[in-house]
Amino acid sequence: MYLSKKTYIGANYKHNNVKGKITLTKEDAPIGIKLERVTYIDESVGYWRKANHIHNWFVTHCQDGVDDCKEYDVSKENLLKLLSDCKEVKENIGVAEEVMPTTSGFFFGGTDYDEYYMQEIDKTIEIVEQILLEAGEDDYLPFEITYQSSW
Repeated sequence: MYLSKKTYIGANYKHNNVKGKITLTKEDAPIGIKLERVTYIDESVGYWRKANHIHNWFVTHCQDGVDDCKEYDVSKENLLKLLSDCKEVKENIGVAEEVMPTTSGFFFGGTDYDEYYMQEIDKTIEIVEQILLEAGEDDYLPFEITYQSSW
């Protein structure tokens, strides 16, 4: 389960005046990325494994109930709702089944409202708070956020 941040920089257009240098290596070998050809920077900002309640939240709120492992846009409004729901469950586990229910399925892990469930709630709060911090105070996100699952 992946949350990605895609930032448009448009270095491939000279009028955007993007400056800098990209120097990357893998196993001490250079990776040939040319800044003047970079349009977007794609970052992994969230990762879960078998957190079926988090996945179920995204399917319900961002995927119109369709669970098909495709990539879906996540708005700032979605992120604020996810954060609010996670905090509500953290404050009162009694609302978990209503606010962020678990779901069963292939590779979905356990469906108990236990310590693991709460660890994933805490992790999600950290992930979303970091994204919102990077986004700033505007009503919109200055980058794209997408969610995708892969089974």
